[in-house]
Amino acid sequence: MDTIEKFNEHVMGTYGRYPLVMEHGTGRSAFDEDGKEYVDFGSGIGTNSLGYCDEDWTDAVCRQARAVQHTSNYYYIKIQADFAAKLAEVTGYDKMFFGNSGAEANECAIKIARKYSFDKYGKEAERYNIITLKNSFHGRTLATLSATGQDVFHNYFFPFLGGFINAEANNIDDLRNKIDDKVCAVMLEFVQGEGGVNPLDKDFVDEIFRICSEKDILVIADEVQTGAGRTGTFLTSEQYGVKPNITTLAKGVAGGVPIGVCLADKKCSGVLTAGHHGSTFGGNPLACAGGLAVVNKVSSPDFLGDVKAKGEYFRKKLTEIPEVEGVDGLGLMLGIRLKSKKAGEVCGQCLENGLLVLTAKEKLRLLPPLNITYDEIDRGLDILGRVLE
Repeated sequence: MDTIEKFNEHVMGTYGRYPLVMEHGTGRSAFDEDGKEYVDFGSGIGTNSLGYCDEDWTDAVCRQARAVQHTSNYYYIKIQADFAAKLAEVTGYDKMFFGNSGAEANECAIKIARKYSFDKYGKEAERYNIITLKNSFHGRTLATLSATGQDVFHNYFFPFLGGFINAEANNIDDLRNKIDDKVCAVMLEFVQGEGGVNPLDKDFVDEIFRICSEKDILVIADEVQTGAGRTGTFLTSEQYGVKPNITTLAKGVAGGVPIGVCLADKKCSGVLTAGHHGSTFGGNPLACAGGLAVVNKVSSPDFLGDVKAKGEYFRKKLTEIPEVEGVDGLGLMLGIRLKSKKAGEVCGQCLENGLLVLTAKEKLRLLPPLNITYDEIDRGLDILGRVLE
């Protein structure tokens, strides 16, 4: 029995998988079990931020695995403390909660927002509604699916959780009309990744922060996909000149080891106390070791400057391809609008030709490793250009 047959016999079919058996990776290239090489413009949906088996990252994770791979959060963990201190230094946030995924980080953010209002205004105020944006995506748990502003996800799993209101992205009047004394938070992605790689307008973001500050409504930034250097600053909020009360991270922040992080400012850092939240694997030593190795690299100004420069290089080269109508996104988070071809079909054709790309809505989506080289960019774009001819 080959790998795909064995896999399909035993693993639930929750993904539409491509016929590729990934065997190993090195640098920014993946290899299947037959030895075929693929230039990777997807990095595990933006997770392998330093590509495959980066030497410093691998050394850090292996060193930690030989020390202690897991211990209960009833005890203090040195590598977790070191990682938290580095994240606090880089982001300017006061405290954080560690989980295992972006969905878990967003669940924590939702709980903080609701408890903040419960503590300050009382249960009778019923101040628990959270405004999210249409076309958003916040995860696949029942709470984060309920928060997600896409109808396609709101099926099968009824009843969904109440307390979430969707407003149109970049329409401040619609959002303003939906804010009342029952709203405790506004939750947003600065670039809607799964929604099509669509950045929010700065004026829209500025007005959200002004209104929320005036009404003591918290702002939650879901930076699961945009954070950890993906857009050219460590947090994308830096490019908008704002600081949310709560920011969530996951995906690329630990370079491929499962992690989720919920960062909270002074206003929110003391909301959750002993017994209010927890996670068995949250802050796992292996994940924190990988995270510390990633953050030490990607937070440097030179590294982040390179991410921006490579993003602009991608844009320039992509717009030279006749089939490309336009390019959206920030840094190395790019959405490609095509003139006539279907993104899903192009994705499959790229795979056949040795290039891994993603889709988001009707667009091709590129989330390459942040340390990708210009030579690797050219190799991948040469394949994409030929596929799009």
